[in-house]
Amino acid sequence: MKILYFAWMRQRIGASNEDMDLPDSVNTVDGLVDWLIARGDGYAQAFAKREVIRAAVNQEYVQFDHAVTNGDEIAFFPPVTGG
Repeated sequence: MKILYFAWMRQRIGASNEDMDLPDSVNTVDGLVDWLIARGDGYAQAFAKREVIRAAVNQEYVQFDHAVTNGDEIAFFPPVTGG
């Protein structure tokens, strides 16, 4: 699985992307976020306000109850502002 992080999420986690194997116990975006948060403080800070984060699976926006598998590309986007 490839995970992509954007904007300030990338800064808090310390990486713009990661390749990893999904644990058998993780089967939704929400479960993936829980698992990532357990990996350390940077992840916990990045997902502290989970309700404002958007997720995409294979380049399509999804809800956090969407299923994930090891072959997926998951992207996480914080809210953005512009002018």
